[in-house]
Amino acid sequence: MRIELTSVYVDDQRAALEFYTEVLGFSKHHDIPLGEHSWLTVVSPDAPGGPQLLLEPAGHPAVKPYRDALVEDGIPSAQFAVDDVAAEYERLTGNGVTFTQPPTDIGTAVVAVFDDTCGNLIQLITEKPGMV
Repeated sequence: MRIELTSVYVDDQRAALEFYTEVLGFSKHHDIPLGEHSWLTVVSPDAPGGPQLLLEPAGHPAVKPYRDALVEDGIPSAQFAVDDVAAEYERLTGNGVTFTQPPTDIGTAVVAVFDDTCGNLIQLITEKPGMV
């Protein structure tokens, strides 16, 4: 068993695609029209055959209260691994990304949390070698 696909709910698929590709640096993998929305996935350019992130339309009535509660409590909807959280923080703040938590050492890792402009908080993490 392996993880091939995971998703985040987004307010606007086109805006999310722009943010996730142009700002974060992911690559578009699938963009298949399905009625008014698309099967829209992105992948890491470092692992184009790796897990896909589905930019899922947030139209279901349960999504808004769920995401609002997560954001209010500061809970990320997804977590992305990076080699150096501090370097990504600098790169992304330079691209206008708003962080709700700057790089923070939590003992076994360094984390930071940003607003993806699409309704979610996303956590970046760099695990410390030998600590996890």
